[in-house]
Amino acid sequence: MKQIISTDLAPQAIGPYSQATIVGNTLYTSGVIPVDPATGEIPEGSVAQATQAFTNIKKLIEAAGSSMDKVIKTTVFIKEMDDFAAINEVYGRFFQEPYPCRSCVEVARLPKDVMLEIEAICEI
Repeated sequence: MKQIISTDLAPQAIGPYSQATIVGNTLYTSGVIPVDPATGEIPEGSVAQATQAFTNIKKLIEAAGSSMDKVIKTTVFIKEMDDFAAINEVYGRFFQEPYPCRSCVEVARLPKDVMLEIEAICEI
């Protein structure tokens, strides 16, 4: 049985999907972008956008009753591979060893023309 997770502490879905779903003891998040959920604003620059996106996913994971140390796998979609080092540095502030598995993929375009989007799979 699945449980749908929704919180005002992370950006609301901008389409026909859920912010996150729990199945069994596993949380699956949708892609989370760097929109400030309180204002709807998108910060400028890769570091600020990465910080907002990781803050958003952290809030979503916590709303589901879990924590960042229980993340098993992340997928990070970035608009410019040249931003990899800066985004990676921000990533390191949100995750501790042992780090989750991760894929990082450069894409042509993301919703709202943001610079990155992150999704996660996490234990509950």
